[in-house]
Amino acid sequence: MAMTRESVDLTALTTRIERWFQSNARDLPWRRRRTRWRAYVSEIMLQQTQVSRVVERFEGFMARFPKPRDLAEAPEDDVNALWAGLGYYRRARLLQAAARVMVEKHGGRVPGNMDDLLALPGVGRYTAGAIASIACDQPAPIVDGNVHRVLARIWCDPVAADDREGSERTWQRSQLLVESSSQPAVFNEGLMELGAMVCTPRSPDCRQCPVNRSCAARRQDLVDVIPPPKQRPVQQVEHHHAVGIIRRGRLVVHQRSDRGRWAGLWQVPTVEAARRLRPADICRRVDLPIEQLTHVGAFERVLTHRRVQFHVYRGELARGARLPAAFTWIGRDVDLPVGVAQRKTLEMLHWLDG
Repeated sequence: MAMTRESVDLTALTTRIERWFQSNARDLPWRRRRTRWRAYVSEIMLQQTQVSRVVERFEGFMARFPKPRDLAEAPEDDVNALWAGLGYYRRARLLQAAARVMVEKHGGRVPGNMDDLLALPGVGRYTAGAIASIACDQPAPIVDGNVHRVLARIWCDPVAADDREGSERTWQRSQLLVESSSQPAVFNEGLMELGAMVCTPRSPDCRQCPVNRSCAARRQDLVDVIPPPKQRPVQQVEHHHAVGIIRRGRLVVHQRSDRGRWAGLWQVPTVEAARRLRPADICRRVDLPIEQLTHVGAFERVLTHRRVQFHVYRGELARGARLPAAFTWIGRDVDLPVGVAQRKTLEMLHWLDG
């Protein structure tokens, strides 16, 4: 697929996308007041997270951390508590680490230079391009799933987003387009919006597309098959056995490791395994002196590369036993940061009912 300017009228295409976006953009909180920091936080939040969830939490997060310095100096538990529900908590840790770099090296501001952006923890090629273009109006290219789909269809390029060579073609096209745009910030955000709202994976609304006349896939009636889907990884199945121990209005909890999934969040004692365990096996592996277990219920969480089956139990601590140092008792008035799955566990234990 040639990367020539002659293959598509780039200036006309970018102008149509800009005009369409200015008339059809969704009312999202980070668009109401533009700053580099608000743009930066929104892009990190939106990674692998539904827009509706980010809308629910964005302003609360920004009210607590209105500047990079506020986030850089905050306790990690405060950050996790306000991130709760967005998932992929590693992003919150990387966001805080990036804020500290901004304070140390950039005067407490989000840098506008691509090299400086790429040097921040948790920032890759797409995020750096989004910040540089949307927040700083620089002609920086962006490619995410939505953008790849739009450009693959316009050029009728039957390549999946996870194909390395094809992905690089998409980046080259994105570069050509943003350099042809008179408003890089408007164009790039419009390109993403077009993929999210009109040029969707299934049943795209080609009649409402502002660039349908430039779309080679539409002319060849190939919109439904371009781009082909990514190869789905085989999902692993995990079993998490959560044990709720409640005595005199207090609950036993412990904090997860600062690495890996749900890092730094709190949960009831939990045994993780590749298969479902019998109660006797759970008691042996839970690192607590438990006398008996009663099964409460189960639920499933589907993550990107795995399915996690949660099995929830009520347990009784052995009479006279003391908690190991890794565990602690909390009352109902204590609000520790927990993940969505861990909150569901607490609901099943009726801990959140008061």
